[in-house]
Amino acid sequence: MTKKTLLLNATILLPQLVVAQSAELNEAYKKYYGEYENCKISKDSPNILLITSDQHHWMAMGYNDPKCKTPNLDRLASKGVIFDKAYTCNPVSTPSRASIITGRYPSQHGAYALGTKLPETELCIGDCLSECGYETALIGKAHFQPLGGTAEYPSAEAYPILQDFDFWKEFYGPFYGFDHVELARNHADEPHVGQHYAIWLQNQVGEKWRDWYRTPTGNAPKGQYGAWKMPEKYHTDAWIAERCIALLDQYKKGDKPFMLWASFFDPHNPYLIPEPWASMYKPEDMDIPETVNDDISDMPLHYRVTREENPDKSIWAEGNPSYPVHGIAQHRWTKEKLQQNKAIYYGMVSMMDHYIGKILDHLEENGQIDNTLIIFTTDHGAFIGHHGLVGKGVFDYEDAVKIPFIASYKGKMPQGVRSQALISLVDIAPTILGMAGKKIPKCMTGIDQTDV
Repeated sequence: MTKKTLLLNATILLPQLVVAQSAELNEAYKKYYGEYENCKISKDSPNILLITSDQHHWMAMGYNDPKCKTPNLDRLASKGVIFDKAYTCNPVSTPSRASIITGRYPSQHGAYALGTKLPETELCIGDCLSECGYETALIGKAHFQPLGGTAEYPSAEAYPILQDFDFWKEFYGPFYGFDHVELARNHADEPHVGQHYAIWLQNQVGEKWRDWYRTPTGNAPKGQYGAWKMPEKYHTDAWIAERCIALLDQYKKGDKPFMLWASFFDPHNPYLIPEPWASMYKPEDMDIPETVNDDISDMPLHYRVTREENPDKSIWAEGNPSYPVHGIAQHRWTKEKLQQNKAIYYGMVSMMDHYIGKILDHLEENGQIDNTLIIFTTDHGAFIGHHGLVGKGVFDYEDAVKIPFIASYKGKMPQGVRSQALISLVDIAPTILGMAGKKIPKCMTGIDQTDV
């Protein structure tokens, strides 16, 4: 099958496929797992605002590290509960994000690694909430599907449909239970920029946006680092905040509760951010733990290669001998480079916090905050110099699996509390349903943490 044919099929069939499989799925789950639509909305039905970052170390929060400036997230934490023992169920994006919306572990929903796909037949939190009258939307990063699709498993997040603007001008959902989606796929200057975000850029600056992204999509060279020439107002952070604010205004005019997921891309590498955020932190002020000399002689082989100068990584190759399993090659960095990375990383966190603040402020200005459950978390942790590593990958250190987690619901949850209760991303979907007074499907294996 040619790329053109694949694109045509994906463009025509993907929306219908999602709708048809969702309908088929709903009937199947009702029969096998029991009814789940026994919830009717009322004036007391809470709105849900889920805010996520990407690849966010649990320490990179103002309330954990005073060097990291996150005034808006700190404000949210002061009005809610900080969960100090929150964990992801997988240290990479696709499995963990799929668990957020399904309430199931990767071994159950099938998207067990990067490059896999969450089947459209999985019951998602959006399906359940939409069934009982909620408006549901996702703005930003989805990553439920791979960057490389096939004829058997077409992916809306893959080339070539990723950059078919005619398709994205028409397609806004439904997508994995969300009635409305506006998506992007790239981190910083990665060439796979596309979907709704690229259309927004095109509307803002015409073809100028290509100067900020790597070839072959754009004109920028590889290896950009630190200060990004892109003006801040065109960054994904600004786009996500703008689109979420527009939806909040739309929801205010209606009479239905909503679930809105603001899915940010930072502080995931590449380490690239517009000024003044790129120079907000000085590298020499960044602490790098001296953990690189820890004894790992009794640990699996892939941990031990991180201490070798030129390890043989071919046994972890994913089809291409020069490209090992995600994260294997990300080691042996100098302390100076790790400090530079961390300074930019903290700048990315602070800029994201700034735009999260805009969403929270607008929620309050609209009078919607009193009846809104707000959750902030991330998909997985990060290595920001710990153990000599950067990024993420196959190393299940605490840095990769422990995550920041805040929940706030005015009048319904304590304020300024730090909880030691164990909580996981797989608990988000059943807990939201529990807070909404909705029956939780038996297929969800996460725990309803409402009483915590």
